[in-house]
Amino acid sequence: MARNDLPVAVVLAGGLARRMGGGDKPLLMLAGQTLLDHALDRVRPQSHAQVLNANGDPTRFAAWGLPVVADTVPGFPGPLAGILAAMRWAQAQHPETEYLLSVPGDTPFLPRDLGARLDAARREAGTPIACAASEGRVHPVIGLWRVTLADALEAALRGGHHKVGDFAAAHGLAEASFVGDPFFNVNTPDDLARAEAIIRKQ
Repeated sequence: MARNDLPVAVVLAGGLARRMGGGDKPLLMLAGQTLLDHALDRVRPQSHAQVLNANGDPTRFAAWGLPVVADTVPGFPGPLAGILAAMRWAQAQHPETEYLLSVPGDTPFLPRDLGARLDAARREAGTPIACAASEGRVHPVIGLWRVTLADALEAALRGGHHKVGDFAAAHGLAEASFVGDPFFNVNTPDDLARAEAIIRKQ
């Protein structure tokens, strides 16, 4: 796949991190790097541009030199709002881009072939959306989205429909299954310790 055919990637960094005591969870340190660094290391080779979704003061992410887009729908409606904000950014800055790859900022072990396998799943199924699955669980936030869904997504959010899986299923969803738990995410201090242990074993 040519570089320009790759999707735009958004790292969703706008969560409230209540179980970690608040603050920016992607800025927590893991094995000498932030969780955000780990996520970006995985998605950069799989995308031709990257953008962060975060609310509040964007200068706290200045060190990464990436565009930061805030939710365009008020009230912190969740990750779908971040996906919408990134779609709007992609439409404005990279109008040739057809797909958006979305990943959370607290998931350090993302597969290095994530984008390719999501793309293969949605092509085979003929759907505009594909998401990841592992160990019997679907991970709808980790997905590939046709950017032209932005208007439908905005209408859904403004209508109070905030569930990622519900929106994806309503518009045509394929699943790409992965072995093991590459989508382990850090929600608690214990999770962070587990991630450290995983890296030490590797």
